Amino acid sequence: MQLGTMDITARRNAYGRQLGSFTTTAEMKGVGKIPMVFIRTPYIIGASDNVKILAQVNGRIVAARQGNQLVTAFHPELTRDTRVHDYFLKMIKGKDTIV
Repeated sequence: MQLGTMDITARRNAYGRQLGSFTTTAEMKGVGKIPMVFIRTPYIIGASDNVKILAQVNGRIVAARQGNQLVTAFHPELTRDTRVHDYFLKMIKGKDTIV
């Protein structure tokens, strides 16, 4: 089922099977350099001008925002770093710096 609520196109399971899972550290706008865990995840292959690209890894879009929606191709809940969660809370309260 697709909701189609963001102006993006994603490639499902783009990083392959679970054996292709990996971790890296990369910059996310509004958050800083963070650990990223990728497990059978998609990445964004296209986004409209209404979408703010927040992070890329190896030239692939892995985090984006449109209005009050935030998507990540990585799993921030699998690390001890809570800054993505903090960013989301600020975002929904309207107190973030990237709109």
